[in-house]
Amino acid sequence: MACKVVFATTDAGKDFDDLDGFLKKEASKKIAALSENPLLGKPLGNKSGMNLTGYYKLYFAKKKYRIVYRIVKGDIEIVEIIGIGKRDKEEIYKLVAKRLAQDEGSTLP
Repeated sequence: MACKVVFATTDAGKDFDDLDGFLKKEASKKIAALSENPLLGKPLGNKSGMNLTGYYKLYFAKKKYRIVYRIVKGDIEIVEIIGIGKRDKEEIYKLVAKRLAQDEGSTLP
């Protein structure tokens, strides 16, 4: 069963928009695959003191980039993309942890 994939924040959408043409194409393929199988990514947990339990990572561009997302269950399953970015020095995980901390009290956990 297909699910709906959305960007959880405008920042996550901007992450996608900021990718160059090749990377955007690769990310789009992975996002389309997520709509068919939301469990395609690998679960995240505690990454260097950043609690990302309940979130998943999905690789693209030869594992240099990550899509970090969570699955929201309701009437329909929704995949919320929290961030897209480079793996280098855990850059994407730091970015997502910062967004989650800023968005406490909003729709993000």
